Amino acid sequence: MVFVAPTAEQLGLFLRLEEIDGPRADFLISQAVSLCSMVVKPLPDEASVVVLAAAGRAYTNPTNATYETLGPASTQVPQWAGGLYLTKADKSALKSAAGRGGAFTVDPTPSTADPSPTWPIDDTYGPGLEWEPGWGWT
Repeated sequence: MVFVAPTAEQLGLFLRLEEIDGPRADFLISQAVSLCSMVVKPLPDEASVVVLAAAGRAYTNPTNATYETLGPASTQVPQWAGGLYLTKADKSALKSAAGRGGAFTVDPTPSTADPSPTWPIDDTYGPGLEWEPGWGWT
């Protein structure tokens, strides 16, 4: 399937906003798509979640403000809460949705390998000899 970028209305629903600035939202979504394309190309259908998260962060806190003060009240905003960027979790979600990343194994054994032992087998060792506790086969 082909990736379809989210719309400004979907960003408004994602952010729980009744009204949204359409041109600004469209611009941020297109920039978030470009940013995601730097990690994975082509974008999988599931990338819309990451695009909405990145565009939503940029829409709600474009200046990356860390404090807000209104009269006597002030609040601290997390430092990572603004600007257009992808978090480490966003990047791993994109790679996972594209079928990349995660654990894998590499078997270095050639397909022509023989499972029989290659060392000399000593038929005079082991069963057939006398077992002495503490000393082994003698």
